[in-house]
Amino acid sequence: MFNKKIEKAINDQINAEMWSAYLYLSMAAQCHELGYGGMANWFEIQFKEEQDHAQIFYNYIISRGGRVTLKPIEKVQTEWKDALAMFENTLEHEKVVTSLINDLFALATKEKDYATQSMLKWFIDEQVEEEENARALIDSLKMINGNGYGLYMLDKELAARTYTQASPLTSEE
Repeated sequence: MFNKKIEKAINDQINAEMWSAYLYLSMAAQCHELGYGGMANWFEIQFKEEQDHAQIFYNYIISRGGRVTLKPIEKVQTEWKDALAMFENTLEHEKVVTSLINDLFALATKEKDYATQSMLKWFIDEQVEEEENARALIDSLKMINGNGYGLYMLDKELAARTYTQASPLTSEE
């Protein structure tokens, strides 16, 4: 039987991942509004990845014989001062998600749920990458310092990002 504490915590994580997806879709919408199609592309891919993460947790609960309980998604922010503020918000948000994943791993350790610990290792590695990517984009935007040509070049670079379905079975993202 699937541990009920872990089942509840993973259901909460599904909601957090869907909230993250919604947040990134909101950021993409504002990027479109500002004419940053490349940045919008970057956030739309983040949106899809967060949905994938929720699906992985959903599938995991089912595979363990648990019950998925979907909850309402809380309202997200819809406006930021500029692109830098969006990516700074992204980094802060990813730090929160890292904390949630770490808490899940700590619970799985406490409950001696080795299968859940194993599954969560992929998410732990994923969060290191997520935070690193956000930091790199913040650094780029700070170097650009509002320069129109720099923003154009970064936007063009982010437009080239492609979507690869997230999976705990591979290290690709």
